[in-house]
Amino acid sequence: MGTRIKLMVTINASRELSAPLERVWEVVADVDNEPKYWHGTKTVKNISRSGNVIEREVTIAFRDSRCRQTVVINPKQSIDITITDGPMKGTKKILLEPEGEKTRIRVAWDIKLAGFLGMFGGMVRKHISEGTDEALERIAKAVE
Repeated sequence: MGTRIKLMVTINASRELSAPLERVWEVVADVDNEPKYWHGTKTVKNISRSGNVIEREVTIAFRDSRCRQTVVINPKQSIDITITDGPMKGTKKILLEPEGEKTRIRVAWDIKLAGFLGMFGGMVRKHISEGTDEALERIAKAVE
């Protein structure tokens, strides 16, 4: 039998936005619209919603792979995404910090790449890191 390769990937990014918390939150909290800003996410299909917790299936850009996610929305503070099934497992946290009339947005990924994806760890890390920077740029354009 083949060896299952697992690789940990941790990425941290942040950006100061020239917009108040409420405006940034409107964009970030619209998690159904994620593909508009996060181009690594191709489609979002909600399976269930209970209060501020959403169970969903997401198709990602890498080989149109599907991931299961649990999303917890903490109003005007954070979006906590736990990737529970698929080629990646782990967490993506989007944290908002008000700074007067500006807002700092922080994104932290802590994921494991399983199986086939693990063989491309460096490439995947670079792709997620660049994709995160590009998403922050798109969010900035939407709110500023």
